[in-house]
Amino acid sequence: MSAAEIKTNTDQKMQKSLDALKTNLAKIRSGRANPGILEHIQVDYYGNPTPLSQVASLGLADARTINVQPFEKTMVAVVEKAIRDSDLGLNPASQGTVIRVPMPALTEERRRELSKVVKSEGEEAKIAVRNLRRDANEHLKRLTKDKEISEDEERRATDEIQKMTDKAVVEIDKIISDKEKEIMTV
Repeated sequence: MSAAEIKTNTDQKMQKSLDALKTNLAKIRSGRANPGILEHIQVDYYGNPTPLSQVASLGLADARTINVQPFEKTMVAVVEKAIRDSDLGLNPASQGTVIRVPMPALTEERRRELSKVVKSEGEEAKIAVRNLRRDANEHLKRLTKDKEISEDEERRATDEIQKMTDKAVVEIDKIISDKEKEIMTV
């Protein structure tokens, strides 16, 4: 593996870490309704645990209500039970074939707790990025030791990987601060 391949590989993995962070933060609810909150819920679809998004369409009725419309009428009760039994503390109400999921307003205490969760998710993402940097640097050192690249090439590649890491950490901080603002906004 060359230094260029290591840099490309590391950059792609850092981007995946950022994407994973965004996905994890989408599940943390703010004051507004977000259909992404329900996507990880598993529904018993004829004996198979299936993600909710594969058995129903999710949409917004208004800023505080999510509409869930199962593709099959027989699934309404099952989907409603799965949402109620989830760890989100939501109370869905079915109206014919549509299930309405009102999002309760967040208390100040709950907002602070969610803010702490957001910060810890950000910290985990930073740790993942730093681990990627460490692995790439170790790989470069091994290449230098095996005389596949020169020390100058190693130094340049290490500097570029550090710049990638710094850029990713700045991006993580921005994502975290945006999510905290979203949570703390009443």
